[in-house]
Amino acid sequence: MSLIERYLLRQLLGPTVLATAALAMVAMLSAVLGNLDVVGQGQNPLILVKISLLAMPQLLALILPISLFVAALVALNRLHTEQEIVVCFASGMSVWRVISPALRLASGVALIALVLNLWIAPLADRAMRDELFRIRSDLAASMVHVGAFNQPAAGLTVYAQDVDQSGAYHNMFLLQEKQGDGDVTYIAARGKITKRNGQPVLDLRDGSSQEFSKTGVLNFVKFEDYTFDLSSFLSTDSLIRYKIADRYLHELFFPDLTQDWERKNRKAMLAEGNARLSAPLYNIAFMAMALAAVIAGPFSRLGYGRQIVTVASAAVVVRLMGFAALAACAGAPWLNVLQYLIPIGATLWGFGQLFRWPIRGFLSLSPRIRRGPPDRPLAGAVA
Repeated sequence: MSLIERYLLRQLLGPTVLATAALAMVAMLSAVLGNLDVVGQGQNPLILVKISLLAMPQLLALILPISLFVAALVALNRLHTEQEIVVCFASGMSVWRVISPALRLASGVALIALVLNLWIAPLADRAMRDELFRIRSDLAASMVHVGAFNQPAAGLTVYAQDVDQSGAYHNMFLLQEKQGDGDVTYIAARGKITKRNGQPVLDLRDGSSQEFSKTGVLNFVKFEDYTFDLSSFLSTDSLIRYKIADRYLHELFFPDLTQDWERKNRKAMLAEGNARLSAPLYNIAFMAMALAAVIAGPFSRLGYGRQIVTVASAAVVVRLMGFAALAACAGAPWLNVLQYLIPIGATLWGFGQLFRWPIRGFLSLSPRIRRGPPDRPLAGAVA
């Protein structure tokens, strides 16, 4: 790689890193906001950060093509309007040599996205699923939802106004429905879930209980400390069920057909497996489209706003077509080829604009591009 090619690569790499970091922060914020209920269930706030970080590999694989596309448009537009790319052409560099740093960067990002899709994201998703299962299995998390009435089991309604860092609930209300007997209502200033003799119990402090007997007499009892047995109400599933997004590639392509769930979802698993392999191609496709938006047309000091808007809209349509193809493939496996043809077609279109391949009709960006390759102006020339 020559000195000028390394320079072009650095000019593209910086904005790509910044754009990826910015979009990753937005994705992280979205993940945190989506899991705020974890803190409301009495969990340590660090658990919220852990779950959000575990969701990032999958989100990062989705935002990499977008960040690469945005960074390429910004960097290439600046390089071209400041005539640096014009100098490259004037010095005798071919189109291929000028775009090769961008394609190297796109290929590297595509490789990173492939590693994320095949190994890192499933591993992180499984760890996140394990953590969420632990939270759901936690008695405090499953039984009490702060600020809302919750029914963790048939015949039991629980409410707590607030929870502190020690896991103690404040202003608790419990309604226990008894078949054949009167319902019992418990009100307590504080309550905390603990274990006694290996069984889960709820320690209630400074409260009272009210119960109507069969004869219609109200029994009112005030207590300082009362132990409410939870073992008969709470039961948890001992099995962790991984979703399709949590599975590795070999599990998606070769499901265990002896399992009823995998047999019913084998088409969706096949579509997800092909999506894992085809999604990194969008990094190369979007880079080719960004190059076509800026370099394929004649030089302009005023920038390339029209071409950029057109190609950006086309990129959005291409990615939406990819998501639509993934959804369609879940019902018709033969459509999985579309998941590869869409990014490959976008890549070929971008190269067609760059190298002036004969492309008809609406595939051309503008009349300026359809006129054929203009003479490359020298540095400092005005188109």
